[in-house]
Parts: sequence; C-alpha cells; structure tokens
Amino acid sequence: MPKMKIKKSVARRIKITGTGKLLRRRGFGRHLKTKKSKGQKRGTRRMVLITGVLEKKLKKVLGI
Repeated sequence: MPKMKIKKSVARRIKITGTGKLLRRRGFGRHLKTKKSKGQKRGTRRMVLITGVLEKKLKKVLGI
C-alpha cells in the first residue's frame, strides 16, 4: 500500500507540539493596523491551540 500523502498547505500553517497538540497563528495581523487596538495587535502575535472537531480533522489530514 502506498504512503499516505499529507496536505502540504495545511502542514505549513500548523505547528505540532511535542505532546501532539496543534498550534495556529491568529488572523487579522498583516495590515490595517492603525485602526486596531494595542491589545488586539498584541494578540495576533501569539499562537493559538486548535481544539475540538477541527483538531481531529486536521490530524487526519496531516497523517497524525
């Protein structure tokens, strides 16, 4: 049986931690920053944990 191919577009966007959890970047942090509050801009720098049904689907796509 051939090896299962992973979705490379998804693999580039998601980081897998040592314990197997998935992390993603927050959106809305690329441009139009003058209208956003300081806290909102600071929040876009952090990575966010992916949980629930989406985590299960992404793990399947990534072959984990």
